[in-house]
Amino acid sequence: MGTISCCMVYLCFSALFRPPISSTEFLDSRVSDDLKREDRNGDCCRGIEHLELWGDAVKWGSEYKVNSSKDCCLACKGMCSDDSGPCLCDSWVFCGDKLACGDQFGECWLKKQKDTLEPEKRDSGDHVVWTSGVVFGRGEQGIVGFETRYGTFHVKLLPDCAPHSISYILELLASRHCVGCHFYRAESRGKSWDPEGNHIEHAPYGPPFALIQGTLGSYGTVFKDIPTEAFPTIRRGSVAWVDSGPEFFISLANHNEWNKAYTVFGFVLTEDMEIIERIAQLPAKPEVWSNINVAVLENPVPLHVRRIKRSVGNLKL
Repeated sequence: MGTISCCMVYLCFSALFRPPISSTEFLDSRVSDDLKREDRNGDCCRGIEHLELWGDAVKWGSEYKVNSSKDCCLACKGMCSDDSGPCLCDSWVFCGDKLACGDQFGECWLKKQKDTLEPEKRDSGDHVVWTSGVVFGRGEQGIVGFETRYGTFHVKLLPDCAPHSISYILELLASRHCVGCHFYRAESRGKSWDPEGNHIEHAPYGPPFALIQGTLGSYGTVFKDIPTEAFPTIRRGSVAWVDSGPEFFISLANHNEWNKAYTVFGFVLTEDMEIIERIAQLPAKPEVWSNINVAVLENPVPLHVRRIKRSVGNLKL
């Protein structure tokens, strides 16, 4: 009975975000806290296996060994100041396979990239024994622009929580296009959540579900299903995949009722949420997806992922 109940909950969450499978309008894909807060359990200190990042070493692994990739990640984070200044370390490389690493087992190399949004990769593949990760400090590091006709909103990426997700976003940045990326679903907070995203007592949890949904599946860019990554609680401004992507959504409310069901890979900066609210109010038509009432935009909103300028103004970081 417990197994059946878990399956029913999963199917319900998937149906909530899954569009009809009939159209060729969208790319073929499976519909897959406070995010600034550090994860105390270390769940947001992850890396990508079989990847070796290059870069200038700020601490040599031949002289510095730790017990796990998590410890190596935390060591890199420890070289970031609490203010908006740059991190002395923004990438790390760890060798954790005792047999394959040999004398290099436990080595933790802390490095500095010339460009954190385009980290220098030496090698990747099953033959690579290293695990690597990127760390974005506070301030402007790791912020990208999501450009729409209604304005550009800024998203702070979370490479330590969702390294595979951010790897794909960085591919989009490098390709300098996002042809086919767009928003196609938009639902307001309705009368269920207040302007700060807090749920109103005794109000239903939707519909509407207080979100905008779209795809980051870009024509010409190979998308591989994102593996399971960190599942922070969905908060107002959370940017998360639906299932394994490239379908994604941005939440307009705090959805504690979703019980950490989605991979969160970024959050929209507070002052840019007015753009998300504006898109959520655009004309939409009702549709039914797997017996769930949703609101689909009458006119999809094209989306492009851009690098931001060196200074983005007085952003509340």
